[in-house]
Amino acid sequence: MIDTKETAGRIAPDGEMTIYTAAELKTRLLNALEERDELEVDLSGVSELDSAGLQLMVLLKREAGERGKNVRFVDHSQAVLDVLDLTDLGSVFGDPVLIRSQAA
Repeated sequence: MIDTKETAGRIAPDGEMTIYTAAELKTRLLNALEERDELEVDLSGVSELDSAGLQLMVLLKREAGERGKNVRFVDHSQAVLDVLDLTDLGSVFGDPVLIRSQAA
């Protein structure tokens, strides 16, 4: 099970966005999209992202476009940034991504 925090216009998955949580998260994300014209998905609490989680992100963007709605992914966690970098898909989503310093 994945926790999500929802406020007006914003949903924040907390935990893994993986094959193990994809079905449940898909329902929550599509329901949140159905209820509003603009949705912000806060990815700061995502601890792991695999191809199933990435597919959810693509699906949500596609569904929003088909319905004339807007989805923005914000506050990308390092796990999300790593997968976007590995797959070179960051620009596909069209959302600003904060590039964090590698020095630490």
